[in-house]
Amino acid sequence: MSNKNFHSFNLYRASLFISLVFFFVSKSFAQDAPANGQSIIRINQTGFYPSAPKTAIVLTPKKNIFFIETLQKQKVFKANLKRSVNSDFAGNTSGIADFTSFHTPGKYVLFVPGIGYSYPFKIKTSVHSDVAKASIKAFYFIRASTPIKQKYAGKWSRAEGHPDTAVLVHSSAASPKRPVGTVISSPRGWYDAGDYNKYIVNSGISTSTLLSLYEDFPVYMKTVKLNIPESGNGVPDVLNEVLWNLRWMLTMQDPNDGGVYHKLTNAAFDKMEMPDKATDVRYVVVKSTAASLDFAAVMAQASRILRKFPKKFPHLADSCIDASIKAWTWALTNPNAVYNRFALNENFSPKITTGDYGDSDFTDEFIWAASELYVTTHHDGYIKAVNLLPDENMPLPTWSQVRLLGYYTLIKNSNSFGGNSPKELAEIKKRLISFADDMVNGSAETAYQTVMTKNERNFRWGSNSTAANQGIALIQAYKLTHNKKYLVAALNNLDYILGRNGTGYSFVTGYGSKTPMHPHHRPSIADGIVDPVPGLMVGGPNPGMEDKISLPTIVADEAYIDDDRAYAVNEVAINWNAPFAYLSNAIESLQEQLK
Repeated sequence: MSNKNFHSFNLYRASLFISLVFFFVSKSFAQDAPANGQSIIRINQTGFYPSAPKTAIVLTPKKNIFFIETLQKQKVFKANLKRSVNSDFAGNTSGIADFTSFHTPGKYVLFVPGIGYSYPFKIKTSVHSDVAKASIKAFYFIRASTPIKQKYAGKWSRAEGHPDTAVLVHSSAASPKRPVGTVISSPRGWYDAGDYNKYIVNSGISTSTLLSLYEDFPVYMKTVKLNIPESGNGVPDVLNEVLWNLRWMLTMQDPNDGGVYHKLTNAAFDKMEMPDKATDVRYVVVKSTAASLDFAAVMAQASRILRKFPKKFPHLADSCIDASIKAWTWALTNPNAVYNRFALNENFSPKITTGDYGDSDFTDEFIWAASELYVTTHHDGYIKAVNLLPDENMPLPTWSQVRLLGYYTLIKNSNSFGGNSPKELAEIKKRLISFADDMVNGSAETAYQTVMTKNERNFRWGSNSTAANQGIALIQAYKLTHNKKYLVAALNNLDYILGRNGTGYSFVTGYGSKTPMHPHHRPSIADGIVDPVPGLMVGGPNPGMEDKISLPTIVADEAYIDDDRAYAVNEVAINWNAPFAYLSNAIESLQEQLK
């Protein structure tokens, strides 16, 4: 064995020993947690950057001091706990453990006398790199129309599901050139959530969010390697993954008129079985205004990004912008084509009872599509066709409210407009900053020190995506102003998702000491593997109980249960994972600016 190899072998053994120590000590400290399984110390279970803010929350502290200790229980830092100004939603104030001034890389626990130890965490550069990558890699695991191979998926490999090469045109979607029962091919795409269907509206915001992650941080995203089949082809892996869904979306446009089918679906939800066992007939369902405008926006955005890779994807950028314009034109002609499942089921068969993603107000979709088309084509007719500022609101993005996606695009591309900027641009920038200020102001007085925990209204279906989308808005404000308070607030929301919250869970499967083990996700339920598919962010606290599954509490930020039946709190969805992927990778890219 050469000296070089001998040295590498010793480093490997040392690394392995440290990892084993970390694993067993993690188990030991976890056993020190209270009998109900929840640690009283709420902390980002992944860790912290050396020079960035570091905060943990202590419930019902009995003393006013805390320590940072090594895994061997050697004390390396001591400070006083501070009391939160305001109580949490259960009426209790918290102890705030701020150890920002401790910079030494390593593996640690936080210790509070009379309470015990936190879950272990790391202090290191790029500390969120693994979970950030996993949040994008999760999309590979939910690809349709391809086997998920062991080489890329490990123990979560599986057979191909839903080739979707023989999909029927549903009676609601019939047209003269595509009558009822016409067979079309519509492969690829991502399974939308816990189910196996594919929906254009939800694909719209999800695909755009990942495209924006690359568009906003291209240098960093070129370094993110995901070990997917396309890796190493000269294209950033985030775009490789996006293309799997984008190519499916292109098949959902009727080439005869430019309208876009609302969804590709079974008539009813599948059983809790693996994708290859779910073989019911699949349909494309009625064209809708929402689907067509979301499609137009995504394709316009994709066109300007893919144009940077002409040799790898010849003519794809042109195909995308052509498809975008055709969808926009269809929407102008059909501005009120609402998807209403109940009305459709009265008139068409078979009845379709899967997810709706229905909407009746398309003001925001028109703004988003017009913004993307304007930035890509520089034709101001798109902007002039809409009212960019229909009211005073700045609604956080969701699948049903996409206006801010258009604003983000206009702001970040404003340097390309020359003298042809929209007259509303200055006001849009002003409103974004005001919106971010409204989020940040008062967050330091909350019991958990986060924007997310300012208001009980944040805790509804998919609340974790609210936390992630708040983080995106704050990062957009930071990129516009370079005021670090917005970036720190975004980091705090990342801490929230990864453990500094009312439940004590790190809400991303496979990352943290206490993570969801029973998400509402068919492959994770049916594959016979104990561990769920990794990198999936569950919906999070929601006292609504729309699924009729009882929760341990209906306190807003604690209303969660790790139960695969509880889809109102524990389902996964692409429009939740995408903003978490943006937030975690953006923070990784900007980590040096947190100092």
